[in-house]
Amino acid sequence: MQAAPPDRLAKAVALLEHLIAFDTESSKTNLPLIAFVETYLRDLGVPFMVVPNDKGDKAALFATIGPMVDDGIVLSGHTDVVPVEGQEWTTDPFQLRRDKDRLYGRGSVDMKGFAAVALAMAPAFQQAALKRPIHILLSYDEETTCLGPVETIARFGKDLPRPRAVIVGEPTLMQVADSHKSISTYDTRVHGFEAHSAKPALGAHAIAAAADLVSELSRLQDKLEVMGDPSGRFDPPYATVHVGKIQGGTARNILAKECTFLWEFRGLPGMPANFALQHLRDYATRVALPKLRRFTMNASIETDVEVDIPCLTAEAGSVAETLALKLSQSNNTIAVPYATEGGRFQTAGIPTVVCGPGSIDQAHQPDEYIEVKEVEAGLKFMERLAEEMSV
Repeated sequence: MQAAPPDRLAKAVALLEHLIAFDTESSKTNLPLIAFVETYLRDLGVPFMVVPNDKGDKAALFATIGPMVDDGIVLSGHTDVVPVEGQEWTTDPFQLRRDKDRLYGRGSVDMKGFAAVALAMAPAFQQAALKRPIHILLSYDEETTCLGPVETIARFGKDLPRPRAVIVGEPTLMQVADSHKSISTYDTRVHGFEAHSAKPALGAHAIAAAADLVSELSRLQDKLEVMGDPSGRFDPPYATVHVGKIQGGTARNILAKECTFLWEFRGLPGMPANFALQHLRDYATRVALPKLRRFTMNASIETDVEVDIPCLTAEAGSVAETLALKLSQSNNTIAVPYATEGGRFQTAGIPTVVCGPGSIDQAHQPDEYIEVKEVEAGLKFMERLAEEMSV
């Protein structure tokens, strides 16, 4: 008689403790965490492939449990976390702390909790006599660019099996999200010309021009709110534009030579990702730049695209949606306002949904946590997945 399977909840919590202990802020390497997962999978006899980035300081990991064939399901999660600098944590953010029914630590909910659940289920997946494979994909840089899985996706159908669906495990309280907004981030730089503040006609004031551009983005936000959300599914019910940082100038009595501001646009599905960018560039050409150059041509305005992450568009009745609703024992899908790697998979033609344990409300905060009941819900979801892939 085979021994009873280990306590999966205890295994998931133990794995989460290990994963949290790796400081994988997006600016740092994730290789030690990947090495830990490699050892774990190797001990289980699970085949995997490591896909490093160009610099060699980060890597994605793609593991396959079951037959090495197409038509499997990918459980996708990212290993990077947001910074803890400046946040007031009760205890060490990179040491799991359990307090009653909550598990605290950076990445506990976003989204090492999902990774721990998927890895804890690996032995059960092995025992399930899968007819189609279950893949675990752990990526990097989701919190900055969502480019971590792109090189792996490019290999689907080549030296890696092509999956029929992807479940991205971002925290949704195990609800099935079939749609999310896009996000594009920008760096706008205004180049002016220095002069004495008492003689403004001798220069070009970069801060004044930047302030004008920021004000135009504020007016654009008003227009976006009036346009609203035709689907009626998003909160807030409109696209958003936001300026997060502005800096420039050298002294109170000098016209600023340079001023920069960092901003973002979160677009509804169906909206061009460059909607706000085109709006600002048009305004700069028609209004801001002529005003900046009214005394000198030694001035310019430039905007660079930093990140362009596609939205996830609802595909009613898709393989991913149908499967995830069945596994979550739900009849309804939701839309979420934050971006994920889901759009990367969908752009590659793979049906994708977002569904994972925990609440996004606890993400990115000091004393981030996931509730134990959410870990249990994630395990139940994956137990049903194993059953589904074995018939």
